[in-house]
Amino acid sequence: MTLVERAARYVEIPSVSGTERALADEVERELRTAPSLEVTRIGDNVVARTTGSRQGRVVVAGHLDTVPGDPGVEVADGEVRGLGACDMKGSLAVMTELAIEDLALSSEVTWIYYVCEEVARERSGLLEVAARDEALLDGDAAVVCEPTGCVVEAGCQGVVRVQLELSGVRAHTARPWRGRNAVHRLTGPLSAVAAYIPRHVELDGVTYAEQLQAVEVTGGIAGNVVPDRATLTVGLRVAPDRTAADGVAQLRELFEPYLEPKDSLTVLDTAEPAPPSLSHPVLQRLVALTGAPARAKLGWTDVATFAARGVPAANFGAGDPELAHHAGEFVEAAELERCGETLTALLTAALDSS
Repeated sequence: MTLVERAARYVEIPSVSGTERALADEVERELRTAPSLEVTRIGDNVVARTTGSRQGRVVVAGHLDTVPGDPGVEVADGEVRGLGACDMKGSLAVMTELAIEDLALSSEVTWIYYVCEEVARERSGLLEVAARDEALLDGDAAVVCEPTGCVVEAGCQGVVRVQLELSGVRAHTARPWRGRNAVHRLTGPLSAVAAYIPRHVELDGVTYAEQLQAVEVTGGIAGNVVPDRATLTVGLRVAPDRTAADGVAQLRELFEPYLEPKDSLTVLDTAEPAPPSLSHPVLQRLVALTGAPARAKLGWTDVATFAARGVPAANFGAGDPELAHHAGEFVEAAELERCGETLTALLTAALDSS
């Protein structure tokens, strides 16, 4: 089976978050054809490990799930088109190709296919695997095969999401002086968000750009009622030189002038950032093999999950990250080949973890 054929096959199997079983079955079946692999199934997560006497271990991980979208696959003009082709079934196909191939590995390798990356963090398959056997996530370094256009995207930014709730007094819209409009009170906080200037920080030669965005506004119960409650939800991307707690403190300080005793600020979600770790020899080697300088990962990925466990990690995979979650996403055959060649060179090069 060619890389294009395998990628198309994976795209053809629906695997929206929470429905990955059929794709996990397909991946497990293929991996079990390789006698050199020890295959473990944990729920719908599949882990395949070499268990020889090579020095060191590299983890290569990718998620099985996709966001919701239109099913179907098309192969034409050197491209695989369909839901998840870019994010990230093309890279999953590369992983499987290399896992079952008889490569002259220079270190042991763990291949992890996991569920529910595209939804709430607590549902992540990596957490499910770690709960069963933490050692399955161990390695000297890790590569997370998010779509990066076959360029290394280092580390990742953290996420802080908070909800600001402002109070008012309900009244008839014909007599607004009898109440206080909570939606109107959002003017101040929204102006503060709109005036935000992104913070830039350079680490290991790559530049992270923090971002703050209003992502949801609610308020009002009827067209003739002055709203007595309004909420604003904002999301902050936090560079790896800070923590999620630093981000929470920043937002509390930003919104404090607008809060009154009956108002509240609630932290809805946090995810820690991950450092670029480009000084690690395995990741240095990966950057060199791409022939292009690394860039910062501005979003959050499971690189942070490995970093939290003390495993230096980076993002690298086939597919244009700008196409992820878009209708009509695709991955090019040439890029699948380049991804496979780069990972092969990485995994067959001498591992120096000094």
